[in-house]
Amino acid sequence: MSQAIKETNFQFPGQQGFYKGKVRDVYIFEKELVVVASDRISAFDVVLPKPIPFKGQVLNQIAAKFLAATADIVPNWVAATPDPNVTIGKRCEPFKVEMVIRGYLSGHAAREYKAGKRMICGVPMPEGMKENDRFPTPIITPTTKALEGHDEDISKEDILAKGIVSAEDYAVLEKYTRALFQRGQEMAAEKGLILVDTKYEFGKYGDQIFLIDEIHTPDSSRYFYAEGYEENQEKNLPQKQLSKEFVRQWLIANGFQGKEGQQVPEMTDEIVDSISDRYIELFEKITGEKFQKAETNQLENRIEKAINAYLSK
Repeated sequence: MSQAIKETNFQFPGQQGFYKGKVRDVYIFEKELVVVASDRISAFDVVLPKPIPFKGQVLNQIAAKFLAATADIVPNWVAATPDPNVTIGKRCEPFKVEMVIRGYLSGHAAREYKAGKRMICGVPMPEGMKENDRFPTPIITPTTKALEGHDEDISKEDILAKGIVSAEDYAVLEKYTRALFQRGQEMAAEKGLILVDTKYEFGKYGDQIFLIDEIHTPDSSRYFYAEGYEENQEKNLPQKQLSKEFVRQWLIANGFQGKEGQQVPEMTDEIVDSISDRYIELFEKITGEKFQKAETNQLENRIEKAINAYLSK
């Protein structure tokens, strides 16, 4: 069993703050953020009790690859990735919305559709669709960025009316979101995949808008396998997915959906290893590259040394 990072508690010179997200540990400096992708895993808004070896490395390296591959579309926050689990970059002021874009009627949109709704976030959905059908044009369905609890659906009209984002900035966010999604879909198609839906987060550094956080990872995106997609739709069969949906399905099968009074099922070493293997498989399928496992002896020590080396430059 490889070591895994459940949490980090570093103290760096010049550090001004610390924020622990569901998966990331964020060290805050005056003009920079140091983000450690831990091996924590969350589902149904609950962080599961055991970390998954190599999960943080998988997400960090997929995000780094896609951020680099889209830097010609929109500037992003990344300055360096000094360790397989670490990204360092600009401390942007985040917009308080997440830009969710959907190419297909899946997930939350499909559940709303099934409940009889034909409007999501102020955007109409055509009649006569079935789950996992492609939208005529991808739709943007923003959510509010909740510090705690669930993000909530919101319409463009509400965002502008409430002054959450200015009309001028929102037009730029929409333009970037569509261009990034198109690039993501093209890159997925090259690997025999369909990028179904995803989310982007943006922030400002000075007056300039930057893409922040991760993009096109299996934690923030849904992928289908292109092979068999049409046939499955014709036969009303579920699509073969490449996302962390398999973790949710395992939890549901064992009686857990994050509801009050429910217990997280026991995460045996076998289960933990199988989730780790799936994440590595996701990395290789999405990037087309062989996954190189980083050294896990003295894992935290390795990460701390890499960050200190960068900061001392």
